[in-house]
Amino acid sequence: MNKTELIDQIAKAAGISKAAAGRSLDATTAAITNALKKGEVVTLIGFGSFYVGKRAARNGRNPRTGATIKIKAANSPKFRAGKILKDTVN
Repeated sequence: MNKTELIDQIAKAAGISKAAAGRSLDATTAAITNALKKGEVVTLIGFGSFYVGKRAARNGRNPRTGATIKIKAANSPKFRAGKILKDTVN
């Protein structure tokens, strides 16, 4: 499912226009992004949690040359599925 199909589903389920559903989806993703940028956890009960994971600095290898390179530490957005979502999928 892509963004357009998701907007169609939201519009149909909520009984709103596709334009309003698109704005709602954009606002939701922006709110989640801004919260993660601040280091906050976004929890949707039953669905899951969005959080920021930290990856430590490490050594890697350039596949083309085989030379060792240093990969710096980074923050990575992650999602942990909730019980209801897991049960629904299984």
